[in-house]
Amino acid sequence: MGMVGGGNGAFIGAVHRMAASLDGDIELVCGAFSANEQSSMSYGQSLNLDPARCYGSYQQMFIEEAKLPSSQKMDFVVVVTPNHLHFPVAKMALEAGFHVLSDKPATFDLTQALLLEALVEKSGRLYGLTHTYTGYPLIKQAKHLVKQTDFGRVTKVVVEYSQGWLAVDDGNKQAQWRLDPQRSGMSCCMGDIGVHAANLAEYVSGSDITAICADLTASKTGRVLDDDGSVLLQFNNGAKGVLLASQVAVGDENNLTLRVYGEHQSLQWSQLEPNTLLLKSAVHPTQVIRTGMASLCTQAKMATRLPSGHPEGYIEAFANIYRNFTMQIRAFEQGDATARHNFDIPDISDAVRGMAFIEHVVAASQSTQKWHPISLVSTQRSI
Repeated sequence: MGMVGGGNGAFIGAVHRMAASLDGDIELVCGAFSANEQSSMSYGQSLNLDPARCYGSYQQMFIEEAKLPSSQKMDFVVVVTPNHLHFPVAKMALEAGFHVLSDKPATFDLTQALLLEALVEKSGRLYGLTHTYTGYPLIKQAKHLVKQTDFGRVTKVVVEYSQGWLAVDDGNKQAQWRLDPQRSGMSCCMGDIGVHAANLAEYVSGSDITAICADLTASKTGRVLDDDGSVLLQFNNGAKGVLLASQVAVGDENNLTLRVYGEHQSLQWSQLEPNTLLLKSAVHPTQVIRTGMASLCTQAKMATRLPSGHPEGYIEAFANIYRNFTMQIRAFEQGDATARHNFDIPDISDAVRGMAFIEHVVAASQSTQKWHPISLVSTQRSI
């Protein structure tokens, strides 16, 4: 793989590299790691890459990599830049013939996401999105259980994602770009973590969010973008829901929790204890489901690397996204016509839905109208 972004001081770049390397199946061979040409090249060399493949810009990287024999050039690029660069990088990569795996949100706004969807289709290349939390084994088990007859129709979904790191803005690199509307887009909190929560709610429940009522807040003087928000949800199966997201919840670390209620059973999961899933019932004792057990569904077992009792967490879940994407690429390149749909990997449709959620949440918060329907058409301008 090649990488764009993720240079010195970038938290998520290092996480991507660790996750990609976990199964020994992916090699980082090139990169454009910074907008500064010299910094990009020197950082690549600090990762022990071939100096000739440490590029000063992503444009140069795509041009030069496309010239190499297929046995040498990168197979795909991962995009880990601030949000405003996601679309131009992905666009040029697709047009140069490379598969793309991108950090979320997919683009700067919904208009770009819809253009990207058309580009993916036109290019014939694969596109994946790192909604990491769908990679956890017990999230896959939860999705499986919700589909079972015993669970009944989903009636309510409650998802919460709270952090406290922006309660004290220390001016670090991560805070600076996430709070800058020119680089982050129209939302900080909802664009950064709220979209993860929405994706997780839809992934496990198997239902789409169709309407929202939202209230977003910028808690500190001088902040333009939201750092906290509350959203009421309506789903296409009639279920209701609540989504809470905050980056100013003092003392919270990375507290992502999910509760899904059905007619007969309910599920509860927390990322702080990701190897445990609770299955509750009105008439039976609560079941404590653990990773690594033989009774888990196929997808959950495939996402588990170690025997039960050996904790697996964030890096492993991230690595599952990478592993599924590489399996998808191999199947695609062997001519498998189902490769675009038969692998458990967030794709361009999730990318569009995520940007639609962000844009409509912001619009709903700015409006006095109670319910806003979610559509895959931009609230900002027409295509």
